[in-house]
Amino acid sequence: AIADIYLGKITKWSDPAISRLNPGIKFPDETIQVVHRSDGSGTTYIISDYLSKVSREWSRQVGRGTSLKWPAGLGGKGSEGVTGLVQQTPGALGYVELTYALTNHIPVAIIRNHDGNWIEPALDGVTAAAAGAAANMSADFRVSITDAPGARSYPISSFTWLLVYRQQSDHAKGQAIVNFLKWALTSGQKDAAPLNYAPLPEAVASKELEALKQISIPAG
Repeated sequence: AIADIYLGKITKWSDPAISRLNPGIKFPDETIQVVHRSDGSGTTYIISDYLSKVSREWSRQVGRGTSLKWPAGLGGKGSEGVTGLVQQTPGALGYVELTYALTNHIPVAIIRNHDGNWIEPALDGVTAAAAGAAANMSADFRVSITDAPGARSYPISSFTWLLVYRQQSDHAKGQAIVNFLKWALTSGQKDAAPLNYAPLPEAVASKELEALKQISIPAG
């Protein structure tokens, strides 16, 4: 239903396709105001990657990317702009990072995942989606975890990446970067959840710690 909403095929909250997925709930006969990013963004890539996996029509007509030719909807600049439009517009549906939804007390959608279970967006669901990624990670760690298998996996999940030069030019700065990354992948993981970010699965963190050994730092 999400793909059909963003394709402009489902335009009312009372549409039978929505009612069938939500038995026992009476939806208002209200127009769905679709909200999306007007600027290029990682969140747009994540949701379009998900929609491309679950909807052939979306994949064929729109596809995935950081910036899209949207079939329908209102555009907001940045996550703040999308959040503001969703809050101010009756009947609105949009997408933002989980932290924006939680901080601004925006109602969230429970979505059916790859295994057929209905999952609310939460940190443990993101970690569950990431858990199977270690085995499929390329050498540069690029991997998609949208529509990931797993009973508790939240289907619209993603990693956030850091780009680091393998050859460092300055000893002090290079060592500081490595020290920071080691902390972030070990004891720093406990600080992720309070900031509304999902902790990394141990297998993923271990693989990334091993990769830090590839960073070359000049002698001090």
